[in-house]
Amino acid sequence: MRFLSALSFLFLVCTVQAQIIQDSVEVDDKYLEDQFYLGLTYNFLLDKPDPVNQSNLSYGLQGGLIKDLLLNLRRNVALGIGLGYGYYSYYSNLLSTELDEGFEYSILEDEDVFKRNKIETHMLEMPLQFRWRNSTAESHKFWRIYAGVKLGYLVGGRSKYVPREGPKETFYNGDIRKFQYGLTFNFGYNTFNLHAYYGLNNLFNDGVLLNGSPFTIRPLRLGLIFYIL
Repeated sequence: MRFLSALSFLFLVCTVQAQIIQDSVEVDDKYLEDQFYLGLTYNFLLDKPDPVNQSNLSYGLQGGLIKDLLLNLRRNVALGIGLGYGYYSYYSNLLSTELDEGFEYSILEDEDVFKRNKIETHMLEMPLQFRWRNSTAESHKFWRIYAGVKLGYLVGGRSKYVPREGPKETFYNGDIRKFQYGLTFNFGYNTFNLHAYYGLNNLFNDGVLLNGSPFTIRPLRLGLIFYIL
């Protein structure tokens, strides 16, 4: 009899506790979404001079943290501000050469003479976004649309040339623009989300010459982005 009474009491306690947990989930008005992000992109070069052609796989990796400044009680509309890191490589036939004073640029006419030729950037990034999602406190599967700008500061820019014969050449390239910015758009459902970055300024500093003329190259990055927590 005591065993049945104890069992009934335990069942009652578990039922009440489960109901409290369920109620707390239902009325939770403090949940957060999409605080951490990881992304993989393919990088295009826009507005490049006609002789410049891309080659190999120009890829990019990014990751960071974004915090929401909520704009409504439902917590699904917000302004997001974040901090992250991005690595981006751009493979092409645009050869950078380090001189005693500055750098020189030319076109690799014969692609058979080199294996890889690239410019890579390491960026400290600050995404600023208007964020909408149809999320709730109960579900982690929802649609999202995040649009905004991304500010980037170059912490390391390097040129690398690998010929088919002979030693490779690599050096830090001071012609790569320190401050870069562009528009971003992220769209998707649940785990998989499309990511786009459209650069608004030149990848290089003003006044950089190719065959005696200034040139412009702007990055376009397309890929996938994943959100955690």
